[in-house]
Amino acid sequence: MDFVIALGWGLFGGSSLLVGAALGWLARPSARVTAAVMAFGSGVLVSAIAFDLMDEALATGGMAAAAAGFAAGAIGFTLGALVLARAGAHGRKRSSDQKSAAAQAALAIALGSVFDGIPESIVIGLSLLDGEGVSLPIIAAIFLSNVPEGMSSAAGMKASGLSKRYVFGLWSGIAVLCGLGSLAGFGLFRDAAPEYIAVTQGVAAGAMLAMIADTMIPEAFDEAHDAAGLITAAGFLVAFVLSHLFG
Repeated sequence: MDFVIALGWGLFGGSSLLVGAALGWLARPSARVTAAVMAFGSGVLVSAIAFDLMDEALATGGMAAAAAGFAAGAIGFTLGALVLARAGAHGRKRSSDQKSAAAQAALAIALGSVFDGIPESIVIGLSLLDGEGVSLPIIAAIFLSNVPEGMSSAAGMKASGLSKRYVFGLWSGIAVLCGLGSLAGFGLFRDAAPEYIAVTQGVAAGAMLAMIADTMIPEAFDEAHDAAGLITAAGFLVAFVLSHLFG
C-alpha cells in the first residue's frame, strides 16, 4: 500500500507538467500571471527545502551527510544545466519566449523536465519514509514549478508542427517517470542507513535550490518586477505555516 501511495503522489506532482502542456497548447496565460505563479512557487520551494528537506536530513544523518549531499546536488545540477543549456533547454521553466523555444530545442526542454524532475520526484518518495505522510509544502512547490515548464515546451512543439498526440504522449510519459521516481525514492531508501538517506535528501535540496536560482527566480523577476519579492515571500510564509501545522 505504501508503494502505491508513493507512486500516486509522484504521479500527482508530475501531472502538473500535463496541466502546463494543456495551457501552452490551448490558451497561454499572460506572462505576468505565469511569473506570479513562478514567484509564489519559488517561495514555497525555498521554505520546503529549508524546513522539510535540510532539517530532516540533519536530523536523520547529521550535519556532514546533509552538507555533503547538498553541495553535491548543487554542483551536479549546475553542471547538468550547463549541458542542457547548450542543447537549448536553458529556458525550460520560462514562458516568456516560447517561439524561441520552438526554434531552438523544444524537445531539449522536455529532456530538461526529466532532469529537473529526478530530484523532485525522489524527494516525494523520501518524504513518506517517516510514516507521517507526504510533505504538503514540497508537493505544492513541485506542482507550481512544473506548470510553466510544460507550458513552454508544449507551446514550442505546437509552433514547430508536432502533433497533439505526440506532445501529450511525451508529457504523459514524463509524468509517469516522475511517479516512478517517487516510487524509487521510497523503495530504494526504505531500509537504507540514515546517513544515505540524509545524503540523498541533501542532494535533492541542493539541486532544487540551484534550479530555483537558475530558472524560477529570473522568470519571476523579469515579468513581475517589483512584485516578485513580495509574492515569493508570500509563498515562503504559506509553506512555513503548512510545514508547522501539518509537518
